[in-house]
Amino acid sequence: MCGITGKIYFDNFNKIDPNEIKRMADSIYHRGPDDEGFYINNNIGLGFRRLSIIDLKAGHQPLSNEDSSIWIVFNGEIYNYRELQENLVKQGHIFRTKSDTETIVHLYEQYGTECLQFLRGMFAFSIWDNNKKQLFCARDRFGIKPFYYYQDDNKFVFGSEIKAILKSTNIDNALSYDALDSYFTYGYIAGDISVYKSIKKLQPAHYLLLSLKENPSIITKRYWDIQFKPNFSKTEEQWIDEIHGTLSESIRLHMISDVPLGAFLSGGIDSSSVVALMAKNSTRPIKTFSIGFKEQAFNELKYAREVALKYGTEHHEQIVEPESISLLPKLVNAYDEPFADTSAIPTYYVSKLAREFVTVALSGDGGDELFAGYDTYSKLNKLQSSPFHSGSAAVNKMIWGNLYKIIPQSVSGKGLTYLLAHDKKYVGSYASFWTRDERGKLLLNHHPKIDYTIASEDYKMKLLEEGSKNDFVSNLQFLDMRSYMVDDILTKVDRASMLNSLEVRVPLLDHKFAELTFQIPWNLKLKENEQKYILKKSMKPLLPVNIFNHAKQGFGLPLSFWFKDNLKEYVNDTLLSPNSFSSKYLNTSYIKKAVGNNQYGMRNLSLKIWSLIFFEEWLKQKQES
Repeated sequence: MCGITGKIYFDNFNKIDPNEIKRMADSIYHRGPDDEGFYINNNIGLGFRRLSIIDLKAGHQPLSNEDSSIWIVFNGEIYNYRELQENLVKQGHIFRTKSDTETIVHLYEQYGTECLQFLRGMFAFSIWDNNKKQLFCARDRFGIKPFYYYQDDNKFVFGSEIKAILKSTNIDNALSYDALDSYFTYGYIAGDISVYKSIKKLQPAHYLLLSLKENPSIITKRYWDIQFKPNFSKTEEQWIDEIHGTLSESIRLHMISDVPLGAFLSGGIDSSSVVALMAKNSTRPIKTFSIGFKEQAFNELKYAREVALKYGTEHHEQIVEPESISLLPKLVNAYDEPFADTSAIPTYYVSKLAREFVTVALSGDGGDELFAGYDTYSKLNKLQSSPFHSGSAAVNKMIWGNLYKIIPQSVSGKGLTYLLAHDKKYVGSYASFWTRDERGKLLLNHHPKIDYTIASEDYKMKLLEEGSKNDFVSNLQFLDMRSYMVDDILTKVDRASMLNSLEVRVPLLDHKFAELTFQIPWNLKLKENEQKYILKKSMKPLLPVNIFNHAKQGFGLPLSFWFKDNLKEYVNDTLLSPNSFSSKYLNTSYIKKAVGNNQYGMRNLSLKIWSLIFFEEWLKQKQES
């Protein structure tokens, strides 16, 4: 696990300043504190920070092929690299190291951009091909590893994090109001945009080609996609066996490491399954790490302990308390742009705890998306399979909870499929922080002719249209994997873990295992509205019964308690100051009303308040930089 960055001038007469590339790499030192490396060739500059995991002595980057015509900077892990090396050696390639990085170089030599089809792992890399005068950049299938880039008329700049790009010279850092709307809609910035107009994300399962021959040109292309192909010919027992066997193989591959390795253990089904199968694939006790809260409604430590006890793990725990809010400035700096998932705090602390003992940790992320594990799947499936009730909003809320908000008053007796197909205004609002109407009151419109509050719904609508050939539940999975999982969950884990120089691996998102789950019919994932039905059946022999019986709690913070008690004064001081940084972008009177309603009213607006607090701190740091 490492940090990569680089800069390419389109004009050969512009020379790269080595000090600038070092400055860019130093900004992501936390991603790789063990080593640094640089490749400077006229108008081409590559920078690298290394966290040593595999081939500790010889894995230095940037790394080249035999004649130094091809150079790579690589972030991630390739789990099938040994098998690939054997095949490449048979084809005449000569290896100088035992690293997975060099495997990609020779694979590219052999197959060009098609090399991506052979890679099994998580990755973001850039390859400079001096013969073709071409930069080849790629990101793994699910976007586990990040890749940001900037382009103008003179240059192309990239980095594992936005901060590396901003350390380059003459970068346009104007804000994107579409991105701000996306942030206040979902708590993260969705799609290929960033908070800066000119900085973009390379999307998961995409590669980018920058050619410097003749007129400089950039193209991006998808090389893999999520495709649901349900196979109805297999029995439940066959699926149970295949899930167990394929996941066990993925975990065995993910345990390849030359440094100490452990696992996050939340007490939920996904992380517990990972730990159980790690124990089955190891001759030594697994090191496990858990975070809890004093507020029992948020605390799953007792379930994590059951799994730890069953498998004799070396178990470590920590309690997160309200004082943890002091971590906010560090988190804001780590994420580089507004990011309102409160579970970033416990993710940081569990990563910090794990780093005291190991350099690599496996997590259970991806299980909810692959096996329809979120509550919204069962709730929306019930909703779409029945006509809307034409009763009052109060009745709908009693039946559907907050889901009633997506039902337009003009619609009666129509299912959610109709709603998603005809009412863009409401798409995605069931998962929003601030509804469209609320954002219209919150965001100051700097360009009256543009309605920024449409952009977020349009983005999700396009994703739904891409997945519309699937059944309803698979559509929801598709939507989450292409948006929430990559732009929230995986982003959260990457930044929080790398801030502690910890590599986190995600065996459930091994694409071979994921492709297996795409074949499982939806009604075995959500059987009679029981979430993760087939995964539970597969893991039942391995886990304590309480792991299956307790209610899903997630990994959020008890903000609703903290903001009304310990952190009440903190909220007021941060958001209600007449000199707040956010007053340039947000309606301060509307914020004051929201804070008051949260503290004294019946509604829990803690997530909304947190999104405002994070944004205020982000603006403060941007002002100071």
